[in-house]
Amino acid sequence: MDLPVWQQLYADLKDQNFQIIAVAEESRGAESARPWIEQASPDYLCLIDEEHVVAARYGMVNVPQAVWIGEDGRIVRPPETAGSTDHFRRMDLATRTMTPEDQKARLAARIAYMDAVRDWVRTGRHALDANAARTALPDVTAATTAADAHFRLGLWLREAGRTAEGDSHLQEAARLHPESWNIWRQAADLEAVGNSGGAAFWARVRALGDKPYYPPPDLPGFPAPPRPPQ
Repeated sequence: MDLPVWQQLYADLKDQNFQIIAVAEESRGAESARPWIEQASPDYLCLIDEEHVVAARYGMVNVPQAVWIGEDGRIVRPPETAGSTDHFRRMDLATRTMTPEDQKARLAARIAYMDAVRDWVRTGRHALDANAARTALPDVTAATTAADAHFRLGLWLREAGRTAEGDSHLQEAARLHPESWNIWRQAADLEAVGNSGGAAFWARVRALGDKPYYPPPDLPGFPAPPRPPQ
């Protein structure tokens, strides 16, 4: 059986001073994340971030997103989509299947992303200089900062047994930072026990119109977003 893509990438590069740190944004705790981690059987580090601190500090708004950090600790590519595409938006929701063409395009994008990481580690290509990396970082605004505070307060209130009050803060966090699918999905899962992939999710995705759910990274071989279904 083929190794999962991130495990294969790590196996290819681990002897070249390369490390993967995977972070599960999972406020329901380690047991909710455990099946996914165990299924991947990773040799690299896997962390569980119950308060989404990593997402807040790096400006991550969706999964999977990745940040490339050089040996000197400097960000050389800010958070960007890590190999996923919008082809899922065209799936048949009744059968949860995609056409062979869309599956092929999605796989090609994933391979292109992994090849870009390999190229960076081996040659230094695709790394942005300090000014370009700084410019590409997501903006930190009063609204996004307030959203993070409401999110963490909502989690604390739920942990304290004040569920309804906590949920109101989670909803406010999603309102203040509508670009953060991490916040929205986590709030949906906490409120409805795993409902972030249901009808409300698909309605929210359809509301994007031509705006991508997974903005493609500016890397060679990565396809432009497919047209969403009309």
